[in-house]
Amino acid sequence: MKITLQKGDITTIEADAIVNAANTSLMGGGGVDGAIHRKGGKAILEECIKIRNKQGGCKVGEAVITTAGKLKAKYVIHTVGPRWNNGNSEEVNKLKNCYLNSLKLAEESDIKSLAFPNISTGIYRFPKELAAQISVQTVQTYESKTLENIIFVCFEEDNYKLYQKLLK
Repeated sequence: MKITLQKGDITTIEADAIVNAANTSLMGGGGVDGAIHRKGGKAILEECIKIRNKQGGCKVGEAVITTAGKLKAKYVIHTVGPRWNNGNSEEVNKLKNCYLNSLKLAEESDIKSLAFPNISTGIYRFPKELAAQISVQTVQTYESKTLENIIFVCFEEDNYKLYQKLLK
């Protein structure tokens, strides 16, 4: 499994699937979530509504999959990252589960290339350096039989530099 790093907008990435840092309602929001919903179009929201009606949304650390609508990717894997609470609410394990459950769902869906944003480091205030360490370690130690390429996509320069250092 090859791991690469890109700086830019995850909505423009060519991969089988991109990961969305969603909220529990799956109805779109700010940051990455809002951008994916806006650029992907109503097909994503329609599938999110079906998932929500079936199971009541998506819990923190879990993942669900939808079409990618108008995006270059084929699928969007929506995962809900934890809000930072000074490490007092199992945030590290919950963030690790975001990556693990996204990887497992990608394998189940026969996805070969998967792009991750920086989950929980925006309005959820997860410390960026710790989040980068968790994501890189989780992906590097994941044993996949089908995934060929994992792309970390950093929108902000500071996140990009953190990942660059960790992936050397």
